[in-house]
Amino acid sequence: MDQVREKLLTERAAIVTALETNDHKPVELDQTAVGRLTRMDAMQAQALAQNVRRRRQQRVMAIAKALLRIDEDEYGYCLSCADTMDPKRLEIDATAEYCVACAEKEGL
Repeated sequence: MDQVREKLLTERAAIVTALETNDHKPVELDQTAVGRLTRMDAMQAQALAQNVRRRRQQRVMAIAKALLRIDEDEYGYCLSCADTMDPKRLEIDATAEYCVACAEKEGL
């Protein structure tokens, strides 16, 4: 469990650093400053950056939940059926909350 905890803490630290260092300025809409296509490109880049930021925030929350399950000795058990999860699944995604069967049932 200590290795899993360390892996999760390291990943969380990297994500938090990335969230703190990215600059999210609004797109400049002054038509005299940039052309229409350049503005459209900037808006698309901004939308992509916002999506990446949202996914990073979701990952930080998933890591926090996994760390809480470790602290409560509930890590590695499916939240739906309470069966032990396959260690290979947790190796692939240490924040997995459901076993493969329950995840498929839930459409996750």
